[in-house]
Amino acid sequence: MKAVVTRVTEASVTIDGKINGSIGQGFLVLLGIGPEDTEETAVKLADKVCGTRVFEDENGKMNLNLESVGGSLLVISQFTLFADLKSRRPGFSGAAKPNIAIPLYERFMQECKERGFKVEHGEFGADMKVHSVNDGPVTLLFDTDKP
Repeated sequence: MKAVVTRVTEASVTIDGKINGSIGQGFLVLLGIGPEDTEETAVKLADKVCGTRVFEDENGKMNLNLESVGGSLLVISQFTLFADLKSRRPGFSGAAKPNIAIPLYERFMQECKERGFKVEHGEFGADMKVHSVNDGPVTLLFDTDKP
């Protein structure tokens, strides 16, 4: 799994002109799922994302995690994170097919909810408009294939 995680003061996703999900302070998570990913991968990534300490403490140091600031997550499926960029026209055969990706997308969100977080989301495969107010900006790349 790959995730681009941005610290935000607010974020929302709109589908067909209607807001599907909206959060205040927290993380906008663009989540990509590969064909080799498993439920274990989803659990591992949820643990890493939810525990990452990138919110500022009283001394201005990035020392607080999502729980410490009462943050939420907006999770957006993003198969393009597995794009093959060898040519000018990306290929997406490296992304998991929906029968694998959808359950793992849902498992990742469930794992975050089980850790006590509010989780909003887009719709897998939908044409979405994502709005975010990036904070910092702080943006991190998670890849479960890398330590």
